[in-house]
Amino acid sequence: MKFKLFPVFAFLLFAINLHAQQQTHPKREFRGAWIQVVNGQFMNMSTQKMQQTLIQQLDALEDAGINAVIFQVRPEADALYESSYEPWSRFLTGIQGKAPIPYWDPMKFMIDECHKRNMEFHAWINPYRAKTNIKTQLAANHIYHTNPEWFIEFDNKLFFDQALPETRKHVCKIISDIVSRYDVDAIHMDDYFYPYPVAGKEYPDDVSFSRTGSGFDSKGDWRRNNVNVLIKQVHSTIREIKPWVKFGVSPFGVYRNKTASNPNGSDTKALQNYDDLYADVLYWAREGWIDYTIPQIYWHVGHPVADYGILVDWWARNTEGCHLFIGQDVLNTLKNADPENPSINQLPRKMRLQRSYATIEGSCQWPASEVINNTGKYRDALKAEYYKYPALMPIFHSLDNTPPKKVRKVKEIWTEDGYILFWTAPKAKEEMDQAVQYVVYRFNRKETVNLEDPSRIVAITRNNFYKMPYDDGKKKYRYVITALDRLQNESKGKAKNVKL
Repeated sequence: MKFKLFPVFAFLLFAINLHAQQQTHPKREFRGAWIQVVNGQFMNMSTQKMQQTLIQQLDALEDAGINAVIFQVRPEADALYESSYEPWSRFLTGIQGKAPIPYWDPMKFMIDECHKRNMEFHAWINPYRAKTNIKTQLAANHIYHTNPEWFIEFDNKLFFDQALPETRKHVCKIISDIVSRYDVDAIHMDDYFYPYPVAGKEYPDDVSFSRTGSGFDSKGDWRRNNVNVLIKQVHSTIREIKPWVKFGVSPFGVYRNKTASNPNGSDTKALQNYDDLYADVLYWAREGWIDYTIPQIYWHVGHPVADYGILVDWWARNTEGCHLFIGQDVLNTLKNADPENPSINQLPRKMRLQRSYATIEGSCQWPASEVINNTGKYRDALKAEYYKYPALMPIFHSLDNTPPKKVRKVKEIWTEDGYILFWTAPKAKEEMDQAVQYVVYRFNRKETVNLEDPSRIVAITRNNFYKMPYDDGKKKYRYVITALDRLQNESKGKAKNVKL
């Protein structure tokens, strides 16, 4: 027996399939990875060797479908870039203050290499830490030598005093320098605000509290305000220089535990951002001081103290209007079995859970090295399934939601290198309107053009041309080119019919 598919039913079926496709393979999604330096992986490498290593790492991340790299550039009030204010990092050359030989600028190199691969570059800084080990030698030009009164020693480490206006001014000066001189896409801070608590030890900031703590009900409120002021000032610093540069943080995975006095917390029993690290992340989000958060939810589904599923749900319901991505621990995901299918790890469950919430717009992998090394075939899984198709960044409407104009003069030309599709950049009056990337889609000639389908993206490029795969010249295709601005607002498409 044969049935005719009625138009309305056909449309509904198409809409259902499209929704399922968008949820499984979203067109817009943050797909980040953190590259750390404090583990010493680059220390004492020659310039050539480190450049080769970074290229290999970026190639592997690109292969996995990563579209944003968060690279550590200031771990100890030092620099993995050319700075007039802070010394070269010992995590680069082995000795703080020693410049690399032959001379190069790792941050500039990474920005260029990331942008070649159409990845965003997020400059990762630690605002307060000056020493990870109190015994390490500081360079002669380290800020500590001229202003030792700005610092506090605690837990065998050295920190800027979070209460001092002078330290906030210094941090903002560093960020201003980075944003002014480098084509970064974001400034990023991780979870180190006030140091993690140590049993039996109190952070020694009584002197600063007695001097600046009047008017606060508790030292906790005072500490939170100290960090709040820094976050607000960093936000203003970035906006005044380059309004398209984002500011994001990756806090500890628990904001507050649910208690009788705090019923809005998560159903967890772990360390807390608000009460232990004095980082009031939700307040920053409400005030619009940060553009994205990546809570480090480094536990597994079913964890007795901090369940991954409970925390993902809590953060998804408490975004406060801020873009939310989930911090994933690769090794934790691999070593824990799915509670309903012990023969597999938790990656499928975590990705399915993450993508089931409209307020979660991506994730970030910790550490990048495990993706690069393909530990447990994690990179293979991202490439084959979860990041199968390219993804644009989520739209940051609060920064800019005006797309560039359409590309112009699309034409195909035979060249010595092959059959090339060329186009001209759209006209723009201001920097925020400039096209900096292009998306190339390909459809069969009779196929409906649907620019929300990422499976039709054949390239995201900074070039104004694309080499088409030529076969026998008999197959009919429709190419559509769109333009992206710095925040990946997308223009309307410009189509060109070709035979390949």
